[in-house]
Amino acid sequence: MSRLRETYNNEVVNAMINKFGYKNEMQVPKINKIVINMGVGEAKDNAKVLDSAVKDMSIIAGQKPVITKAKNSIANFKLREGVPIGCKVTLRGEKMYEFLDRLVNLALPRVRDFRGVNPNSFDGRGNYALGIKEQLIFPEIEYDKIDKTRGMDIIIVTTANTDEEARELLTLFNMPFQKQ
Repeated sequence: MSRLRETYNNEVVNAMINKFGYKNEMQVPKINKIVINMGVGEAKDNAKVLDSAVKDMSIIAGQKPVITKAKNSIANFKLREGVPIGCKVTLRGEKMYEFLDRLVNLALPRVRDFRGVNPNSFDGRGNYALGIKEQLIFPEIEYDKIDKTRGMDIIIVTTANTDEEARELLTLFNMPFQKQ
């Protein structure tokens, strides 16, 4: 069992019950899943670009990503329906906690001029979205072996009903929010 999951079971549950006054331990919000998405627009012209993006994401996430395809044809972007344009991976359970631990403690502090993540990036239902400009912040990625820097979206899906509950939950998991 990972250190982060043990932390959730003890400290986070007690802190959330004290702050929000839950009557039952099962009411306490928890992290449901983490979805990592990487859009690779130039994959419509060059298929090898998508292969390197898939390789990078599988190294970062620790599991094989799914290739996403265009849902609609868009003439202005020279895009046809069904053309591969990105990849995504959904993490749950132990891999999710392990990834969150690496993101918070190793990757985010390596971002240049990092002052914390935006505390307003919640969607109103307790889910948090985070954009990263380059995959180089993860220590598993070797600088010499990448062909191009690519960004990715990281969505943390929680069972919280409000943004305030989700913000407190992620704060207890040491998410470095900006001071307002």
